[in-house]
Amino acid sequence: MSIEDIILSRDQRGISALRGHLPADFCRQAAGRISEEPGTAIITTGFYILAARSNETDGPPGAIAAGMALESIGYEVAYVTDRYAAELMKALAGSGPRVVDFPIVDDEASRSYALGLLEEIHPSVIISTERCGLTDEGLYRNMRGQDITKYTARVDHLFLNHPNTIGIGDGGNELGMGNLAEHTPGVPTLVGKPCVISSTKPIICSVSNWGCYGLIAALSLLRGRNLLPSVEVERALVEKCVEMGSVDGKSHTVTPRVDGFTLEENSEVLAALHEVLAQEGL
Repeated sequence: MSIEDIILSRDQRGISALRGHLPADFCRQAAGRISEEPGTAIITTGFYILAARSNETDGPPGAIAAGMALESIGYEVAYVTDRYAAELMKALAGSGPRVVDFPIVDDEASRSYALGLLEEIHPSVIISTERCGLTDEGLYRNMRGQDITKYTARVDHLFLNHPNTIGIGDGGNELGMGNLAEHTPGVPTLVGKPCVISSTKPIICSVSNWGCYGLIAALSLLRGRNLLPSVEVERALVEKCVEMGSVDGKSHTVTPRVDGFTLEENSEVLAALHEVLAQEGL
């Protein structure tokens, strides 16, 4: 199986229906946007679950795994989220990487804040995973179509003002999925109002954490070393999210699941990616 096959396995939302609109090796192409000259990367995540008044377990673990992989090849990493996931990201990231609490303000103030952040950090790449993105209405909507705008910082302005972005999503409403906005409403199980903010290279996946692992696996093949987290590290990241009140995005309960998948099922996907790398001698 390819990396793309693995991260699109067990597809429950129908995101695989959009696969034909992307290159077959979309993970490798996204990994190719990560420069061999280490710089600074911004990674943004955090999706507010309205029914639970909390963020979800999908997104932060994958973001941290991607950050650890980039740090291991010489990058500096800054995580960007908003007030609803800032403390979680600080707990997961530890004392090293910077965590930016992007303010939830109007569009003009958000653009100004984003431009200031870009000027300060000068990122060579921006990665978004499981971060709600703007619709053509200028709103943020969850998978049920509910408006979560007042709970979501407009970090989209980072993408709109940078030439090198990677967007990872599993439903079509995530930041960076605008490349597929024309096709997303045609899949009944996906969102009717998709995100319209595009990325340089989008990654689709059954679970956004898995998309991060797919990106890391592809980067590992390009760099000739295994940069993936271990199954134990990935499990600990999810458990830490739960400990801090994050919820399963499917059941909206504080339980060690990710989009309905158990820790064991998540581990099987990560183990399959490790096997792909092992077959290449990594």
